[in-house]
Amino acid sequence: MVTAPPAAVQPEDVVPRFSQNEDWSALPLAKSGLNTDTYVAVVLSKTEQPEYTRELLRVQWRAADPIDLYVVLPHGATKPPAILYLYDFRFDTDRFRDDGWCKRAVQGGFAAVGFGSALSRQRFHSRPMKEWFVSELQEALGESTHDVQMVLNYVASRGDIDMNRIGMFAQGSGGAIALLAAAVDPRIRVLDVLNPWGDWPDWLKESPQIPVDERSTYLEPQFLSKVAALDPVSYLPQLHVKALRVEQIMDEPITPQSAKDKLSAAVTSPDSAVRYKDASAHLAVWRVNGISGWIREQLASPVAQASKDLTR
Repeated sequence: MVTAPPAAVQPEDVVPRFSQNEDWSALPLAKSGLNTDTYVAVVLSKTEQPEYTRELLRVQWRAADPIDLYVVLPHGATKPPAILYLYDFRFDTDRFRDDGWCKRAVQGGFAAVGFGSALSRQRFHSRPMKEWFVSELQEALGESTHDVQMVLNYVASRGDIDMNRIGMFAQGSGGAIALLAAAVDPRIRVLDVLNPWGDWPDWLKESPQIPVDERSTYLEPQFLSKVAALDPVSYLPQLHVKALRVEQIMDEPITPQSAKDKLSAAVTSPDSAVRYKDASAHLAVWRVNGISGWIREQLASPVAQASKDLTR
């Protein structure tokens, strides 16, 4: 393994003056207030393995919010299709540095692009400790939806990835963000979300993710009104992706049953809502197809194949 040394980065030299007028309630970049032409992308390290090349980049389009972006390219593929990965805010970006994960991600000649959402571990800094993803839910959802689109802008600018074959896998809070992003960015052709958050009134009322002493704050009309326009339940019927799969593990505790039902009901094609009885049932399928096997199938196929309800 050969890893390139970190590039010498001097923020005062490379970071421009960013716009501070971002509108978190507006999902499309054109209405977000971000200057989409003003961003920095610096390669921090480059790792060569027999199967792939992994780049760690520091990208930035917002003041005081640098993002670690991982781009993993398969060897032997010219302009491969790519899958974006966005996990729950509680997870760090460690998995994108894992050689086993990268090796699995590039199977079949696919590139992998991974990063963390707003207020995730890598991006939580210079803020009061009382703030977290849910307390700043409008910001976290709006900024991260803009981030997905800006990441796609950067990926397109590279010229080494097939932008006509872009898929996305996302989980938990990342699933909510992916649904919002796919609703406004047609470059996401195939979308697979696992246990996505959504249906904010019920989710905030019942989810055990919310500390008991904070719950009343998130049920106030002012808070709910800020996130009402950012509810994946509202956007699911509007999705025009080539293929969609909404996976739900029924004994997963974070999203309440009522919210799971509303998310599932909002999927326009019933075959795209896949429910697993428990984590073991989901793991059995994962062992056969891998985390992104279904996405690879859809991106490779001219016609999206219907998913089956796997509830047992």
